Amino acid sequence: YCTLLWAMDDFLASEAKGTKVVGAQSLKEMVSKLKKPWQIIFLVKAGQAVDDFIKKLVPLLDTGDIIIDGGNSEYRDTTRQCQDLKAKGAGVSGGEEGAQYGPSLMPVGNKEVWPHIKTIFQGIAAKVGTGEPCCDWVGDEAAGHFVKMVHNRIEYGDVLLICEAYHLMRDVLGMAQDTMVQAFEDWNKTELDSFLIEITANILKFQDADGKHLLPKIRDSAGQKGMGKWTTISALEYSVPVTLIGEAVFARCLSSLKNERIQKVPLHFQDHLLCSSTTYFVWTLNYGGIALMWRGGYNIRSVFLGKIKDAFDQNPELELQNLLLDNFKSAIESCQDFWWRAVSTGVQAGIPMPCFTTALFFYDRYRHEMLPANLIQAQREYFGAHTYELLAKPGQFIHTNWTGHGGSVSSLSYNT
Repeated sequence: YCTLLWAMDDFLASEAKGTKVVGAQSLKEMVSKLKKPWQIIFLVKAGQAVDDFIKKLVPLLDTGDIIIDGGNSEYRDTTRQCQDLKAKGAGVSGGEEGAQYGPSLMPVGNKEVWPHIKTIFQGIAAKVGTGEPCCDWVGDEAAGHFVKMVHNRIEYGDVLLICEAYHLMRDVLGMAQDTMVQAFEDWNKTELDSFLIEITANILKFQDADGKHLLPKIRDSAGQKGMGKWTTISALEYSVPVTLIGEAVFARCLSSLKNERIQKVPLHFQDHLLCSSTTYFVWTLNYGGIALMWRGGYNIRSVFLGKIKDAFDQNPELELQNLLLDNFKSAIESCQDFWWRAVSTGVQAGIPMPCFTTALFFYDRYRHEMLPANLIQAQREYFGAHTYELLAKPGQFIHTNWTGHGGSVSSLSYNT
C-alpha cells in the first residue's frame, strides 16, 4: 500500500510540530506507541484494503481493544465485519479541510463502545452554533456507513442543481464569471446559505497563475468514488424513488464520455448498456441478432428494431460505438423541436413526464460538447482533493490549493 511516508514526515515537521501527533512507518510501530486498551480509527480505500488491514490488525488486538473503520466502506461490507468482529463502522465526512479543522462523524456499532470513544469523537468533530459537536451515536452495525452513503448522494443532487444553474448562467444568460460570483455570494446571504454555494463562489473567482479564471480551463469530466451507485442501487432494492440522486449519478457517468460528446455522435440510449457489458464481462454479443429476436415474442417488439438490425449489418464494427448513426441522427433532429415543445407543455401544465424528460435531458446533455461538469470536478477537488484535468492537458491530474491553507497532497496519492 502507498503510505506516502514523505508526506507524513513533512506534516510532522510543519503543522504537527509541537503537538501530540506522532508518526509510524509500520503497523507494529504504530500500535507500540499506543496505550492499552487501543482505540484505532483507520481510513483506507473501501473494499479489499479494509479487509486486508483488519486481518493484519486482528492478531495484534486484545479483548477490549476498539477498531473503527472511518473510510467510505460499502455498508454491507461493514455489516459483515461488525458481525465477525463487533467492530465499528463510522461514517466520516469532511475531506481535506475536515481532517484538519473537524469533520462530521457518524459512529455506530456495539453501543457498549460509545462511552469509550464519545469524548474523542465529539472532541475532534466540527462544531456548530454554541459549540455543539457534529457527532452523535447513529445506530447499530453499518448504519454509520449507510447514513454517510446517503449524505454523499444528497451532496450529488445539490452539486448537480448548482451546476445546472451555472450552466444556465454561462450558456443561456451569457453572464460574465465575475457576475456569477456576485450572484452566488448574494445567494449565500439568503436562506440558500450553504457550504456548496460558498465554495462555488470561491471556485468561480479563483484565478490561475496567468491571471485568468481557472474554471473554464477544467475538463468537464466529473469523477465519482462509487457511493452514488451504491445509493442508487439501494434505492432500487428498497423501492425508494430517489430520482434526483439517480440523475446526478448518471450525469457524472455521461460527463465522462467526453470524447464521444466531442465527436458529436448521438447515442441510442439503452443499447449502450449491452455494448458496455461486453467490456466488463468480456462477452461477444450478437447485437443484430438480439434486435431481430426482439421483433417478435417480446413486449418491446416494434418495426424500429428492424432498422437497428440493419444498422449492425451495415456496420459490424458498431459493437463498442453508438447505435444512432447519421440516418438515426437525422430522424431525431427532424423531430427534436416537437420533443422540446411536448416536454415544455407538460412541464408548464404540471404534468409529470419522467421518461420523456429524462430521455430528452440525456439527448441534450449528450450533444453538448461542454457540460457544467467542470464545476462538479472543481467542487470535488476543492473539498476532497480529488484533482482535475485541464482541457488542454487531458490525462494529467492536478491538485490546487484553493483556500491557501489546505494541503498540497491529493487524495489520489492515498489509493491502494
